[in-house]
Amino acid sequence: MSHRDSTSTKEQLLNLKEALNSGAFVQVRRILNHSLPAVEVAHLLESSPPKVRNILWSLIDKESGGEILPHLSDEISVDFLSKMDPQEVLDVTAGLDTDDIADLLQQLPDQLIQEVLRSMDSQNRHRLEQVLSYSEDTAGGLMNIDTITVRPDISVDVVLRYLRLHPKIPDMTDNLPVVNRNDQVVGILPINKILVSDPSSSVREIMSTDVFTILADTPEMEVAQLFERHDLISAPVVDDNQKLLGRITIDDVVDVIREEAEHSFMSMAGLDEDEDTFAPVLKSTKRRSVWLFVNLITAFLASYVIGLFEATIEKVVALAILMPIVASMGGVAGSQTLTLMIRGIALGHVQSANANWLLQREIIVGFINGVIWALVVALVATWWFNDTTIGIIIALAVIINLVAAAIAGASLPMILKRMGIDPAIAGSVLLTTITDVIGFMAFLGLATFFYA
Repeated sequence: MSHRDSTSTKEQLLNLKEALNSGAFVQVRRILNHSLPAVEVAHLLESSPPKVRNILWSLIDKESGGEILPHLSDEISVDFLSKMDPQEVLDVTAGLDTDDIADLLQQLPDQLIQEVLRSMDSQNRHRLEQVLSYSEDTAGGLMNIDTITVRPDISVDVVLRYLRLHPKIPDMTDNLPVVNRNDQVVGILPINKILVSDPSSSVREIMSTDVFTILADTPEMEVAQLFERHDLISAPVVDDNQKLLGRITIDDVVDVIREEAEHSFMSMAGLDEDEDTFAPVLKSTKRRSVWLFVNLITAFLASYVIGLFEATIEKVVALAILMPIVASMGGVAGSQTLTLMIRGIALGHVQSANANWLLQREIIVGFINGVIWALVVALVATWWFNDTTIGIIIALAVIINLVAAAIAGASLPMILKRMGIDPAIAGSVLLTTITDVIGFMAFLGLATFFYA
C-alpha cells in the first residue's frame, strides 16, 4: 500500500467513526463496502466491542463479507458464521479460495459443516472435502487445490496459449507444476522462464527438476521451516506416490508463522492465540479461571513447603525476608532456559539427538551463574543481618536453585512434547512450581540444618 493509499484509508476510518457516532448508517455502509480495504474492515471489527461489531457486520454486504472473513481471527469469524444458516454460509464464502473456505469451516460444529457440504454442488463439495480430509495444521490443510499444471512434452507456445484461456491465474503463481500422465510431479516450470524462452522449446527442456515437494501430512511448522530455508514462494503438495494434490503459497506460510508467534506469546499467560480482546465478561472469566486455578494449586504446594519449616522461620526472622530472593533467582534463570528451548523446538533446532548436550550446557551455565550471584547475595545478606551463617545458607540455596532451574527449563519442553502437551502453555506454570518448591526447600532446609 502506498503512502497516499494509507492516508486515504486513515481518512476513511475517521469518516466511518464520525458517521457511526452520528447514526449515519447509510454512509457507514458505503464506506464499509466500497471505500475501505477488506483487511482494514477486519481490523476495525476486531477493534470494536461486541455491540458495535455486530452493528458493523450487519451493514456489510455478503460479497464484501466473504473478502473480510479470512482476515478475522477464528473466534470472531466463527461467531459470525455460526449465526448463519448453510445457504448464507455458502453465499458469503462463494468467492473465496478452497483453502480459505476450509479454514473457516473447520472451526464450525460438525453438524453445520455437513449441512454446508450438502448444500454445495458435487464438484465444489468434492474439492472442499479433499482439503477437509486433512488436519488443519498440516500441509494438506493449508494447500489450495486451484493449481494450473502442464505436461513436459508440450511447447512453451502451447503453455502460453493455455494460460490465456484462464480468466485469471491463481495468486502467488511463480511456477507451474509439471506432471506426467499419472499426475505425479516431475518438475516445475518457472514463470520467468516461460517469458524469456524460445516459444518452440519444450517444457522438458526448460523445466527445473530440482523441485521441493511437500507431503500432505507434513506439520505446518515444518512447512514454514522449508519455505524459510529454501526461500520458496510456492510449493507443490503431494501424496506418498508424488501425485499432485495442490500447492502451498507464501501468504499461507506467513499466516502460520504469525499464528505460531501469537500462540507462543499468549500461551505464556495461559490464553488462546485467538482470544478476542473484546470478548464478553463471562467468556473471558471462564477461560482465565482455568489457569488461575492451576496456579492456585501450585501456590498452595509452595506454601505447604514453607509451612514445614515454620519453627525455623520463627527462630530466624531474616529467613522470611530473604526467601523471595532464592525463588525469584531460580524463576528468572529457569524462564530463560525454558524460552530458549521452546524457541529451539519451534524452529526445529532442538531434537532428541542434541537435547542431552543442551541439558549439560544449561547445567554448567546455571552453576556458573549460581556461583557468581551466590557470592553477591551472600555478601549483601551477611552485611545486612551481620550473620555469616545466613550468607552461607542463601549462597548454597541460590546455587542449588539455579542448577535445578536449568535442569527443569531444559527438560520440561522435551518431556511435555513427548506427552503431547504444549510446552508453551504448561511449561511456565510447572517451572514456577519447581523453582519455588526447590528454592524454599533448599533455603529453609539448609537453615534448619545450620541453626539446629
